[in-house]
Amino acid sequence: MRLSRPLLSAFGAVALTAGSLMWSAPASAAGINYVALGDSYSSGTGAGSYDPASGSCKRSANAYPNLWAAQNATDSYEFAACSGATTATVSSGQLGSLSSSTTLVSITVGGNDAGFSDVMQTCVLGSNSTCQNRVAQAENYMRNTLPGRLDSLYGQIRSKAPNARVVVLGYPRLYTIVDWCAGIGNTKRIALNGAADTLAGVTRQAAERAGFTWSDVRDEFAGHELCSGDDWLNAVTIPIESSYHPTARGHRLGYLPAFTASAKTALKSSAKSKA
Repeated sequence: MRLSRPLLSAFGAVALTAGSLMWSAPASAAGINYVALGDSYSSGTGAGSYDPASGSCKRSANAYPNLWAAQNATDSYEFAACSGATTATVSSGQLGSLSSSTTLVSITVGGNDAGFSDVMQTCVLGSNSTCQNRVAQAENYMRNTLPGRLDSLYGQIRSKAPNARVVVLGYPRLYTIVDWCAGIGNTKRIALNGAADTLAGVTRQAAERAGFTWSDVRDEFAGHELCSGDDWLNAVTIPIESSYHPTARGHRLGYLPAFTASAKTALKSSAKSKA
């Protein structure tokens, strides 16, 4: 997910500009053809060490797809995830990476559809009630509009990659609720955590409808949200796009274990179905 220009201005940062859609890693033979799709939580925005060729997609060497591909032998690997992606832009700009030979797909998507940037801007700069109202609007979208968008995208993924096992990863809660922590207050933090839970439920149900594997990362990040004292997420940063995104540790210790376990289960299921 990517934060908007008004919030950029509020914190005095400048957004990076355009880039490419693909970054391929060296291949080795193991029968796995892996494609990483999705938004900034998959591209690695906030984790540093970006591929210069990826431009505003901000694909990080520390992102969980790269870490997984480095640890697992693959026949091919394509890193198509891009900061700011929505269900529509994944559909229009990333699915060309898929084919009938694709055997494994990962994806995070849906947060930008629900207005992540504007929600965070409102909650950082506005009052408690303004934040709560904006979160409620986002949750209404999640429940009533996002399911259809996810169903459509997941159907396209299945059509483009009929032989792939698809792992849909969620998003962590942003905050550990404590008595005192610098920044926005607990009223806003509780509202934002509630939105994360709503999004997780909607996304899980869509993944299950599609026959995909759901991977919930909230348990991996539990105790490592903002205000935990051992944060795996960025607070407000310069550049601003990294704010509220996983750090390199968040990808290595949170997203990577979640995806590794889910991919293992999905690929084992695939092997059994072919036996």
